[in-house]
Amino acid sequence: MTRIIKGKGRAAVRVSEKNRLILWTRAGGNCQYSGCNKPLIGDIISGAEKLNTAYIAHIVAAAPDGPRGDPVRSHTLADDINNLMLLCDVHHRLIDREEVAGHPEARLLEMKTAHEARIALVTAIDADRATHLLHYAARIGEHDCPVSATHSRTAVLPTRYPLGHPLALELKDSSFSENDAAYWQFQHDHLARQFELRVGERLRQGEIRHLSVFAIAPQPLLIQLGSLLSDIADVDVRQISREPKGWVWRENWPPITFLDRRAEPRTAPKVALNLGISATIDDERISSVLGDDIPIWAIEAESPGNDILGRPECLAAFRTLLRQTFASIRLAHGDDAEIHVFPALPVAMAIEVGRVWMPKADLPLILWDERRDQGGFQQRLVIGR
Repeated sequence: MTRIIKGKGRAAVRVSEKNRLILWTRAGGNCQYSGCNKPLIGDIISGAEKLNTAYIAHIVAAAPDGPRGDPVRSHTLADDINNLMLLCDVHHRLIDREEVAGHPEARLLEMKTAHEARIALVTAIDADRATHLLHYAARIGEHDCPVSATHSRTAVLPTRYPLGHPLALELKDSSFSENDAAYWQFQHDHLARQFELRVGERLRQGEIRHLSVFAIAPQPLLIQLGSLLSDIADVDVRQISREPKGWVWRENWPPITFLDRRAEPRTAPKVALNLGISATIDDERISSVLGDDIPIWAIEAESPGNDILGRPECLAAFRTLLRQTFASIRLAHGDDAEIHVFPALPVAMAIEVGRVWMPKADLPLILWDERRDQGGFQQRLVIGR
């Protein structure tokens, strides 16, 4: 069976059933116009011609006098799959009637190629590569920092594909800021409740097999989120980049050279851990709040920077080094010590601090956050006590 496509004042054109099927498959049943992606399969199912909004359009018109028509090629390409596009009614009218000059052949071919490549990429992902998207955001200063579902879905492709709507833990439109006395306890309790409600039980029951985590929040809360996730769950923690903006790893980004410093072994009730990766933290700023006699350990970057983390292997290296450091601190300073953490970290590394920390094996963490408008570091949250 073939379908006759008629254009006003133009010759009837037959598009073969085979090519119609190929086109619908390659398009994934969606409009191929760039930025549209409207699902069109319902129009075929309805069978009502007057409700139809799916059209098979020609890039080079099927008749020489049509849009982008050609005296020779129009006839040879009339039933060529590479010359056909699946479009919604709005964009069919746009390219063939309303704005023909703005839609030359090259532009439409680019749209078709990009759309079909994306559909092929997504449908090629194995079924066991599914992931749940986990979003967490908390106000930083006076600004809310929501995570975009569009950006997170794009970031997991092509290695994984997202399942359903993101699991959102963020608290929207909160009137609290970091300067408010109630902010930290409120955010701590909210995160714990929302995590248990939306994620915790589903992880324990095996309903969630893999998580892709996208989070923007003050560092103590990111560390708390990591401790809730723990190191047991199958989790990919993603890092947001400033240039270019997004959550996609940048394999060509320079690697991070880590520097680790150790304090002299001795029994001590308090130990400081300086995590200066995104920025340098001078030891004097730590001793100014904990005292000059405090043992200070450090994991630092040789060249700190705000956009320093671009490669997943650097995140893995940080996890390994931090795991060793937690164990070494306990061995050097005793089982009764507590670790005061001073973080200047990329968001993914802050989450991994909490994931690496083991409640039964590691010392309690006292989390500090720097607020220059409040005179430096302020103690915020406690994990493990």
